[in-house]
Amino acid sequence: MATRASLSITEPNEKWIQEQINSREFSSRSEVINDLIRKAREVEAIRARLIESELSAAAKGWVTTSRDTMLEQFKARSDGEL
Repeated sequence: MATRASLSITEPNEKWIQEQINSREFSSRSEVINDLIRKAREVEAIRARLIESELSAAAKGWVTTSRDTMLEQFKARSDGEL
């Protein structure tokens, strides 16, 4: 279900939106705006996963482990198959 909204858009952004429509990649302002929102939501989801990964790495001590110690641990886990 689509909801109608009134937006104020700066001149440079309006120009960019019109360029997208003129390129025939999109057929309307609504398509451009919806695509931007979809992409922003994807970026938000990726960012949340990255933060979760960083927190997980920190909880496992990887953030405070030195590079040399990490390399030794990786080598030990690989059973010398480097």
